Amino acid sequence: MAFKNLLSSRDRNSNDLRSEEEELFRRCSIDSYLATGLRFLESARRPPLEDYILRRNNLAKALVAEGVDAFVVEPGYTFSYYANITQSEWEPWEPEERPFVMIIRPETLPDGKIVANTSFLVPHFEETRARLLNMPFREDLHTVTYEEHWNFYTTLYQSEIWGDTLSPIIMVDEELRDFIQRGLASNGFTVVGLAGEVEVVRQVKTEREIGILKAVNTGTAEAIRAMRSCLYQDVRERVVAEVLDDTMRAAGLEPFFNIVEFGKSAALPHGGYDGTRKLKPGMFVLIDVGAHLYGYSSDICRTFFPPFTPNPPPSTTHNMTEQLDVWQLVLDAQTAAVKAMVAKGTAAAVDIAARDVIEAAGYGDYFTHRLGHSIGIKAHESPYLNKGNFGAVLRPGMVFTAEPGVYVLDKFGVRHEDVLVVRENGDAENISGGFAKSPWDP
Repeated sequence: MAFKNLLSSRDRNSNDLRSEEEELFRRCSIDSYLATGLRFLESARRPPLEDYILRRNNLAKALVAEGVDAFVVEPGYTFSYYANITQSEWEPWEPEERPFVMIIRPETLPDGKIVANTSFLVPHFEETRARLLNMPFREDLHTVTYEEHWNFYTTLYQSEIWGDTLSPIIMVDEELRDFIQRGLASNGFTVVGLAGEVEVVRQVKTEREIGILKAVNTGTAEAIRAMRSCLYQDVRERVVAEVLDDTMRAAGLEPFFNIVEFGKSAALPHGGYDGTRKLKPGMFVLIDVGAHLYGYSSDICRTFFPPFTPNPPPSTTHNMTEQLDVWQLVLDAQTAAVKAMVAKGTAAAVDIAARDVIEAAGYGDYFTHRLGHSIGIKAHESPYLNKGNFGAVLRPGMVFTAEPGVYVLDKFGVRHEDVLVVRENGDAENISGGFAKSPWDP
């Protein structure tokens, strides 16, 4: 049922109307979303134990390729990628002054196979708590424990896990805090930063990961479309953000950021206004939103007209011609980027392909950010698609956003963002439910 029809049979005072409008808007959006059947969820399956074992074994092989003795990480996104750290019923295990780190070392079996050998440096009084995290290991956890008055790093250095290695070379994750890196480096370890094949392990997604990313990103795009069909005149940006979040939750997605901008607000790519601007006919709506499913992220942006803006629009509408031209220009730039998103291409080439289209139209100064980024359990992952990143070579299974934009200060902004996976041959595959078709069909 169209939103306007939900209100037509009632006569209310203005205060009651406003609150009921918002509730009816929320119900309309959720119902429209559920009416899709949520088929996009069918591609998502929670990673099993075997997937985490494979990830750690792939990491072990990469460590050997880089000539590194171990990889060290503390709780965060990377820790979750390799060990699915969960603790939903207790206080979350956040990084604190007592280091809790995972150490993954390569081990060569008699048949030549390289596998991961994993240990955890943990305070002695927290050892049982660490074992109760239900991390995905077949074997019992191996821990190196320390008392609080000990030197944590010497304790790790003197443990038996290093064998005869005198100065272990350890690669530290980018999320490992500086004081731990310095502590390791000053107590016998040679510390190197994340790089090479070790970094690539997380960058190349498996088909199971791609299935989850497809579900959460398609589901996010569908939520935007469902919500759009229920928009009404004078609704405020903050209300749209709240309703969109509730809509995504109806499918089991968990929103974690939401940028909603009307009209000239959208000239600031990541917002900055207070969310009180009211929606009027002829205004572009720019929405950039992300949610999680099984720990994986979506990141979708759409720019569109509300359903009460006529198609075609009145010729007298302010700025309408330029808005329509720029909307198509940004879509053309995105198309060019997708064509350049091929295996063995560079991250820079993808950005430049889109940037050339926008610059040729005279709007180069208004495309003010990089083209995109990789995406996985973290919304922004490496490699990054910017015009200077010639060192990053695309591989099949890498997943990226393509999000060109044009932002005309004090007038309007346009951004289209989809999520794509690099394939062995041909164009990158859209895994966010298809590209926008028009300002009235995002």
